[in-house]
Amino acid sequence: MITQPDCSRDQGSWCSRIYLLTHNDLLSRYADAVVGTGLRILLIIVLAVLIRLMVHRTINRLTQVTAEGPPPGLLRPLRERAPESWRGTGVLGQRRSQRARTIGSVLRSGMTFVVYGVACTLVLGELGINLGPIIASAGILGIALGFGAQNLVKDFLSGMFMMVEDQYGVGDVVDLGEAIGTVEGVGLRVTTLRDSKGTVWYVRNGEVLRVGNSSQDYSVAVVDLPIGYNADIQASTELAGRTATELTADGSALAADVLEPPQVLGVESISSDGVTLRITTKVQAGRQWAVQRALLAGIKAAFAEAGIPAPSPAGITAPPTPT
Repeated sequence: MITQPDCSRDQGSWCSRIYLLTHNDLLSRYADAVVGTGLRILLIIVLAVLIRLMVHRTINRLTQVTAEGPPPGLLRPLRERAPESWRGTGVLGQRRSQRARTIGSVLRSGMTFVVYGVACTLVLGELGINLGPIIASAGILGIALGFGAQNLVKDFLSGMFMMVEDQYGVGDVVDLGEAIGTVEGVGLRVTTLRDSKGTVWYVRNGEVLRVGNSSQDYSVAVVDLPIGYNADIQASTELAGRTATELTADGSALAADVLEPPQVLGVESISSDGVTLRITTKVQAGRQWAVQRALLAGIKAAFAEAGIPAPSPAGITAPPTPT
C-alpha cells in the first residue's frame, strides 16, 4: 500500500518534488533533510574555497615584490631601515622580498585557518550537531595548549614584530646579547647567526631582549692610537689627522666606504703605559672594521717613519738601540 507523506502536500518542497518523481514515501520524507542540507553544505564549502582564494590572491598582490621596483604595498607604511649604500641596488629589494614573503605566508596560513574553521562550524550546524560541548572542549584544550606552548607563541609574536619593524635582516651584523655575528636567517621562531669564529647560533626570538645592529644607515670607525709619554702630542695629532685624510681622500682605496672626512678627537685616555689618541670617521654600514684596520696600519707606519715613540710599561721609554 502506497502512503503519501504529509510533506508532499507542500508545494515547492523537495519532499513534494521527490514524491512526484518516485512516489516513494521513505525517499520523500528525507528529501528535505538530505537534498536541502546537502546543497547548503555544498554552498558553504564552495563559498569557503572561493573566499580563501580571493583572500590569498589579495595577500599575494600586497606582498608581491620586485628587486628594483617600489616597496610592496604591505610594507609601504613601514620605515625602511637599510643602509644608504643599498638604495638602488638589488640588496634592498631582496630584503623587502624576504620580509613580504614571510609576513604573507603567515597571513595566508592564518586566513586559511579562520575561513575553514568558520566553514566547518557552519557545516556542523547544518548537520544538527550541538556545537556547545565542542566549543567548550575546544576552549579547554586551547587553554591547555596555551599554557604548554606559551614560549612558542612568545617566539612567534616576537618574530612577527621583528619582521614588521625591520629590526634586522639577512647580512646584518647584530648583537643579540648572548650571540654576536652576521645574520644568516630570520624566521618567525628563531634567528640564525654566524659569529667571527664560524660558529652558528640559533637564537629564539622570544629571548631577544635587545638588538644592536651594526649594519643600519651608517657606522663609525673608531681608531685608538697609543703613543708614548715622551711623544709630542700636538705633532702626533696633526700627523694622525693628515695621514687619515690622505688614506680616505677621493681616489683612495677607502674612498668608497667613507662618508665624511675623519675627525681627530685628540687625547682619549692616559694610562700607565702611555697616551691614547682617537680618530673617528663616518663610514658605510658594516664597513667600520675594514676602515679601522686600514687606518691603523697606515697611521702606525706614519708614526714609525716619523719616530714617534710607542707606549711602554709604566711610561718608561726603552733605551735607543745601538747602531
